[in-house]
Parts: sequence; structure tokens; C-alpha cells
Amino acid sequence: MTRKGSPFKGAMTIAMKEAADHMTSARMHLIMLLVMLSATGAVYGAIGRITETTAEDPFLFLKLLTIAREPLPSFAALLGFLLPLVAIALGFDAVNGEYARRTMSRLLAQPIYRDAVLLGKFLGAMIVLAVALLTLWLLMTGLGILFLGLPPSAADVVRGLAYMAATLAYAGVWLALAIAFSTVIRSPATSALAALSVWLVLTVFWGMIAPLIAGAVAPIDPLDPMTMVTQYETQQAIARLSPQRLYGEVAAILLDPAARSVSPLFFDQLQGAIVGAPLPTLQSLLVVWPQLSGMVAAMILLFTLAYVAFQRQEVRA
Repeated sequence: MTRKGSPFKGAMTIAMKEAADHMTSARMHLIMLLVMLSATGAVYGAIGRITETTAEDPFLFLKLLTIAREPLPSFAALLGFLLPLVAIALGFDAVNGEYARRTMSRLLAQPIYRDAVLLGKFLGAMIVLAVALLTLWLLMTGLGILFLGLPPSAADVVRGLAYMAATLAYAGVWLALAIAFSTVIRSPATSALAALSVWLVLTVFWGMIAPLIAGAVAPIDPLDPMTMVTQYETQQAIARLSPQRLYGEVAAILLDPAARSVSPLFFDQLQGAIVGAPLPTLQSLLVVWPQLSGMVAAMILLFTLAYVAFQRQEVRA
């Protein structure tokens, strides 16, 4: 039997309904309040450090995102740690929650395809994440103007928006992971625990696991110095399986115009370069293009797995 019409008809209707449900839920209010308070504290601490130590700087506003003041981390590091939790909270019961409430059969009884249902749930959560990130960025900019007394430059705005777009892609990876677990696991509590376990491994422990795997896959030969380079490259490749590592490298390049590479540079690679000179925004984007592509590819892959699993599920009234 052939399907008539677009399989994604009605996806935006479901997306807007999901976004409205998320924005009015007490769970999201509490989570976003925690994130906003933490981010505000991190930016306020960075403002204190900047006013104490920094004089003239053409990219003053970017330092608001990268400078940390004990005991709080920087704004970028804070987002890298907390944003996956927000994405998981939005997606861990996207599908199995409908089964638990016995509303999936009624939802699919409407003149829409399953494609639109899953895509709508994903887009609805992404809309919420985009609104939250835009709000945080505007809050950070407002605090900077208020306490520093200077408006952001055009380069600051462009780099800040590029960083927020990369942050949204990073959040999308964890959202797609949560929706995938929500699709294959019928219990919302179990799917939340599974997503949090993956987040814990890839965020906290992966930096310790990657050197062990690299040492086993590419051991060092004392008689061959090139094996050290091979092991280092292997370790870097394994470490970049973690979305947080990719996000950290993207943030480091986009928020520091003077940075030229995510890896150590050799002397011949620096020939002709002016030390400390900022890179154009487009050049910085080209440096981290592989990391950005990796996060988008991971998001698409995880959503595709959820899509295939959802299409094969049997729905009973």
C-alpha cells in the first residue's frame, strides 16, 4: 500500500504542541532555572576577572564565555556539562511516555504518519533548546554591557551566534540519544537511566578510557619514535568519539580568535603566521568543520536509529 501525501505533514503542528508542553511543564522550569542561575553566576565571575586583569581587548565579550573564576567553571564549560542533562530531560519519555499514558494509539489515529510524530517531537524539543540558548546568550550579552560598559563588536556577535549554533547541534546529539532510548525502552525511568549512564561515561570517564584503548591498539615501540605519534593520533581519534570532546574543541576555537588548531602545531605549520593575530571567523569555522560535521552526523545517526525502531513497533489500543 502506497502512502499518499507528504510523510511529514503535521510535523510542525506536533512540534509546536510539544514545545508548548515543555515550556509550561514544572520539570523544565526547574531545570532551566538551575541552568540560568549557574550560567549567570559563571558570567558574573568572569566579569569580575575581566575588570581586574584585562585592559584593551578587541574580543572582550568572548572572554565572558571562557574565563572562569573559582569555584564556578566558565560559561562554555558549564553549558558543556549541563546542556546534555537538559536535552535528556526533554527526550527520555518522548515516545515511551505516550505508551505509558496510553495515548499513542489515539495520536496515531489522527491523519498523520509516524514519520511526522517522531520528527515533530524532536523538532519541538529542539525549539525549546534554541529558545533557551538564545535567552542565555542575550542575558550574557546584557550583563556584559551593563557591567563592562561596552557593546559587543560585530565579530563578537558573529562568533557568539556561531558558537550558539554549534551548542544547539551538541544538544541535539543528546536529545537524539534520549529519544532513541525512549523508542527502544518502554519504561521512561529505564530510558532516562540508560541515557544518563551514556552521558556519564562519555563525559566523566571517557578521558581516562581513551588512553587505555589507544595503548592497547597502538602500543609504543621504543625503537620506533613514530609509534608515539601514532598512539597520540589514535588516542585523539578515540577521545573524539565523545560529543563533549568535539564540543570542547569547537568552543575553544570559536571563542578564542587567536587559536589556530585543536591539536599541537609543529614549527613548519606556524611559518608565516603572526603570533597572537586573530583568525577571521570563517577560518575558525573551517578549523572546526570536522568537529561540527561529526556532531551533526551523530545527531542524524541517532535519530535515524530511533526512526527505524519506531516504524517497526506495534501499537495497540
